[in-house]
Amino acid sequence: MARRPTIKDIARQAGVSESAVSFALNDRPGVSQDTRARIRRVAEELGWQPNSAARALSGERSGAVGLVLARPAHTLGVESFFLQLVSGIQEVLSAARTALLFQVVEDIDAECAVYRRWWAERRVDGVLVVDPRMRDPRPALLGELGLPAVTIGEPEPEPAGGGSSPAPGVPAAAVLPGSAVVSSVRADDAGAMAQVLDHLHGLGHRRIVHIAGLPGLAHTVRRMDSLRTEAARRGLGPDQVRSVVTDYSDAEGAAATRRVLAEPQPPTALVYDNDVMAVAGSAVAAELGIPVPGRLSVVAWDDSALCRVTHPRLTALVRDTAGFGRLAAEELLAVLAGGPPGVRISEQPRLEPRESTAPPSAHTES
Repeated sequence: MARRPTIKDIARQAGVSESAVSFALNDRPGVSQDTRARIRRVAEELGWQPNSAARALSGERSGAVGLVLARPAHTLGVESFFLQLVSGIQEVLSAARTALLFQVVEDIDAECAVYRRWWAERRVDGVLVVDPRMRDPRPALLGELGLPAVTIGEPEPEPAGGGSSPAPGVPAAAVLPGSAVVSSVRADDAGAMAQVLDHLHGLGHRRIVHIAGLPGLAHTVRRMDSLRTEAARRGLGPDQVRSVVTDYSDAEGAAATRRVLAEPQPPTALVYDNDVMAVAGSAVAAELGIPVPGRLSVVAWDDSALCRVTHPRLTALVRDTAGFGRLAAEELLAVLAGGPPGVRISEQPRLEPRESTAPPSAHTES
């Protein structure tokens, strides 16, 4: 195995002392500009890179940020959302020569344990936090550790008087106990759900079921609340429009579809919280002999290649998921560079109607 070049190797080839190399590579005074340039040129020619572990032990930045996904691995399946999200994150981090340390764990307790270990080992400079939860223990922990963080997917706050907006004069991003800086990248789930209900209600659907994701996630709760609000605005009650929760997997999506379609008054439209469940639900409908969209309309929350190659093609919410990841990575790097905590708003999703939605037949609405 090839030996990594050392400071001693650079000093020998550049004809200077090891201390001069250290000064030059760490941007410290003590060497001339010409000597500094020569040392850096030699270091680049030798392929030298700083030892991130040693730099962390000396109190310098590690050059890495962390991302932990607390979901059972089997539920990830072929879901495209996280692949696109990580792609956007990595695009920004690569340009900044910052590494991404990624780990999948089973639950929130295991995620918190990873944060404690990373902090103790000085493995990361900050973290990207996904899947905000109701009564989420992670912000307080990150505050205690003093680990900068950006929360990805935090819903828009309620209007004044709704209970979740910050008090006047308090920034939306927060500095938690300790020294942790918590910023956020927010998604307009309420606006997206309004588009879905506008579309389905406009087509004439009055019995709609939302096949939702994990019940403890903040965005699941916000989507369910938005569904109820938008339904009530159109004069539809909970006996007509409602949500059922799943674990996001194709298996649970299919099982939930089978249950609701077996009801005495089955829904005429189904809204799925991801593309995988939408495709699985469409397959169940075909198996049961229920034509889409003849007797059942289907909407997917996240657009993907799956939605576009399924027959019929699925109506879906189109959003720039990679751009969502880019915003989060940019925000975290800005905070690590000394900037103030902030809130960034992701691009508004747009509903793209396709062949899976149509007016309900007279038979299904009777």
